[in-house]
Amino acid sequence: MARRRLVTRHRFLVRTLQGVALLAVALVVAVPTALSTFVHSERHITIGAHEATVVPSFDGYATIDFGPLLPHVRLPAEAPANLGVDISLGNAQVDSLDQLVARDAVIASQPQGEIAAVRSEIIDMGVAAMLRGVGVGLLAALTVGLAWRAVGPQRRREIGLLLRHATLRRAALATATGAAVVVAGVLIAVPERGQSRPENAWVPLAQVFPEVPSDPVLDRVELVAGSATRSSRALVEGALETYRASVRFYGALAVRAATADVRRPEPGETTAIVVTDRHDNVGMDPVARAIGDRARASILIDLGDDTSNGGSWEKFSINSLAREFEGYDVVSVAGNHDQGSTVVNAMKERGFRVLSGEPVDVEGIRFLGSSDPRSSGFTAGYDGNESDNITAVRDQSEALAKVACDDGEVDVLITHSPTSAKKTVADGCVDLALSGHLHRQVGPSLVTGANGRSVTTMTTASTGGAVYAFALGSKLRRQAQVTVVTFRDGAPVGLQPVSFQPGGIIEVADYTPITPSPR
Repeated sequence: MARRRLVTRHRFLVRTLQGVALLAVALVVAVPTALSTFVHSERHITIGAHEATVVPSFDGYATIDFGPLLPHVRLPAEAPANLGVDISLGNAQVDSLDQLVARDAVIASQPQGEIAAVRSEIIDMGVAAMLRGVGVGLLAALTVGLAWRAVGPQRRREIGLLLRHATLRRAALATATGAAVVVAGVLIAVPERGQSRPENAWVPLAQVFPEVPSDPVLDRVELVAGSATRSSRALVEGALETYRASVRFYGALAVRAATADVRRPEPGETTAIVVTDRHDNVGMDPVARAIGDRARASILIDLGDDTSNGGSWEKFSINSLAREFEGYDVVSVAGNHDQGSTVVNAMKERGFRVLSGEPVDVEGIRFLGSSDPRSSGFTAGYDGNESDNITAVRDQSEALAKVACDDGEVDVLITHSPTSAKKTVADGCVDLALSGHLHRQVGPSLVTGANGRSVTTMTTASTGGAVYAFALGSKLRRQAQVTVVTFRDGAPVGLQPVSFQPGGIIEVADYTPITPSPR
């Protein structure tokens, strides 16, 4: 009996040691594989107006390569494990270098959305590298385990005797062979990447441009020393001035917005903030968020035209909106200038609820809407035949009206163009119709539908202060606007537009009560 227990314990000990050995093999292979895979990874994404390549590093800096005409820039990444990132900016859809530099400077003044996008890619690369390392490690452990069993106990004993009597030279040769096999396996598992960038000498921005006033962000920026910095001085000076102007204007506007005299919801009420026709003006995003927080809003209603023409480079606009309104429920549609699938896909990737012609309930409020059926060029009106565009909008209006009237419980209709809501409003099948597109405020207006129900319509002016289809700049080009909507028990009960003048003045309109008709 005692002998049996001893044998059992021995077998348990042997199996435990074998398991530990296999785990050690897996870790020895998995860790370097994952680490090497991570540092050799790269992703191609859109940052600002550029196609960009993102590569992780362990130098603790976010380093940006703007190309041969502008200096390389870096600033501390402030990430754990001294993690950094190298970003190489490529092609951009602009007409001139001056325009590109000015646009980059404005985007840099509101970088949170792009930072979040890069961070997401780095995390994805880290997860992919870890999974690859685990897979290769498990494969190595499985291979060793199968080889161990295939050799069998008799052959293992023979090998053990040989090792005991092996010379030091043979033992070293066997060890080196095993190590070479492991290293070869790791190298095969790790993707290749081009040569790393050469070491550069870095100097503080203030040393190259001593006339630049102290700034909490710019004080941490360093430029690579060399001919690019000297030859591009005028471009960099212009970019710095645009950056400072944007930070000053929109920063001051956001501070004032945080104390605006906006109506606060009463107990049992829910508030939402409406933005529309931002046209890439990410500078207004923190301003709109300040109004939303002031009104204790929990829902963002985005009525579209977040971009100028839906280009892939304009993802930064959606990134900024998503980052600034983190924590809000977002209900959205795309506008006529959000051409193609880029904007809608970016919205969905960022967790927006993009309406597509079917009712959706959000925080007890029943929404209906769909994206604008038209597409447009940069500032030249609509592409395609005008009569086709008119027909498309009319068809959308009729389709939405049918859904709203058949459902009978829709609280809010959101469309980019007020024309798309025309039929639903005329039929009286919704309590509130919200729209944008006109770049000017229209309403709130009360309409009596064919069924006798009252419908309130409200067209909000451009949140980006857009004159045409592009509003990105260091300050507002014209009046900008958001609208605060108040709900009780799911029904809209009030509207309050908030306007922002180019001079920085904030005008809060009177609160307009809404009395929904009985259903």
